[in-house]
This record gives sequence, C-alpha cells and structure tokens, in this order.
Amino acid sequence: MPAFITPASLAATLALLRSRRPLVHNLTNAVVANFTANALLALGAAPAMAEGADEVADFAASADAVVINLGMLSPERAAVMRVAVVSAAAAGKPWVLDPVGAGAIQRRTRFAQDLCRLRPTAIRGNASEILALAGEAGGGRGVDSGAQSEAAVAAARRLAGTAGAVVAVTGAVDYITDGAHVLTLHNGHELMTRVTGMGCAATAIAGACMALGGSALAGVSHALAITGIAGEMAALTARGPGSMMVAFLDALAALDHERLRTGVGALGRSEAK
Repeated sequence: MPAFITPASLAATLALLRSRRPLVHNLTNAVVANFTANALLALGAAPAMAEGADEVADFAASADAVVINLGMLSPERAAVMRVAVVSAAAAGKPWVLDPVGAGAIQRRTRFAQDLCRLRPTAIRGNASEILALAGEAGGGRGVDSGAQSEAAVAAARRLAGTAGAVVAVTGAVDYITDGAHVLTLHNGHELMTRVTGMGCAATAIAGACMALGGSALAGVSHALAITGIAGEMAALTARGPGSMMVAFLDALAALDHERLRTGVGALGRSEAK
C-alpha cells in the first residue's frame, strides 16, 4: 500500500472537513469536555456533548461520528455509552473508542474489552491501554502509560484483527494499523504531554476525519498528523502548559496548506509493513 500521508492529502482532508463541518457526538469526561469541544470547533468541525439517557440514542444516530471516551467512568455512563454505540452502529455511523485507563483498573478494562466486541471503527490509546485491550499486561498507572508506543505495535495489530478496527497507539511516535499495514508518525512536541486532554482531543479529531468517508486508516492517520503538526506549531510560541493549550487551539484554526506543507520541521514519515 502506498504511503498516503502527504501535505496535499492532509490539506484535502482539512478542506473537506471545514466545508462539511461534521457533527461529532462526544461522550467524554468532564475534565476534557471543554477542551475537546474547542479543538473540534477550532479545526472546523461541530461538537455535540449530549449524554442524557433519554436523548443519547437520537444524537448518536444523527451525528456524523461518535466518540466514546472512558474517562470518569461510572455504571450510569457505561450504560449510556452502550446505547450510543448500538445506535451509531445501527445508523451506519463510524465510532471511535478512547479506552482511558484500561489496564490500570480491572473493571474499566473489562468494559473497554466489551466495547471492542461491538466493533468500533477505530481505537486510539496509549501503549498500556492497547496492550490491556489485547489481553496483555500494560503496566499503566491511572491514565498514564507504563510502556513506550513501539512496545504495543504487535498487540495493536492483533487487536485490529479481533475488533475489526483501525488501532492507533500514540506516544512519542504514533503507530496506526488496520492489522495488515502499520503507519508511523513522528509529529508532535513534548509539551503536549503536559496538557490534559491532548490525547482525548486527538481521538475526537479522528472521529471528525472518519466522518468524511474514505478509509478509516487514512482518517485516523490524517487526524493524528494534523494534531501533531498543530502541537509543533503551538510549541513555537507557548511558554508553558497553560499557553500551550491556547496556542494549540489557535494552531488548529490556523492550519492551511502552506503550514501543512512546511510543517515545523519534517512531516512525520509513513510506512507500510
């Protein structure tokens, strides 16, 4: 399979996203909800954050994509998430799972594995979370990974096969696989790790890109490349984590073909393996 993560392909995805303004229904956690919504708005998508048990099925069916984020999980939220997933699948809408904290807490891990059996379109997590979903010990602590992203590539490929999903392992290097191919991205900046919700925002952006149609592998890869390039741009002016958060939102809004073409250094390379 040829490499397809190029400045031109990213610019085409960005232009289509801004013209279509896909509605992304997010069932996420209170810590990151505001940042996630603002990231989608800055990029050009439309966020919905409805979680009421009496309306979540309708929102999930009418949205262009659904994002399930397991942060701050409770039995009530788990039940609502199941309803949203079933509704999205019945309506033929893509949905993406962010298994926050899987591997650190047994009940949360089991629930995330149950959702994987409902055939998500994509899964994005850190190495510990992906290892846990694949049935291996991930060594996570809370929401933090205890392993480097490259340690979970083999597990991600297996998970892609069993779940029927594109699986992304994010970290200093991002790996995206459909089970048959592995794409590698080297974008981003260390300061992104000091802002709560960067990974959650990346998952939501993946939902927005998948809502445009085309292959899920391309959609997730483009989303992570866009997120990483915006992070590099933001780090040029940020003075610390607080200003990094604001600069990242501004960078998403400012992204255009020229910025994607030049990046801040080289665009992360993509490989098929």
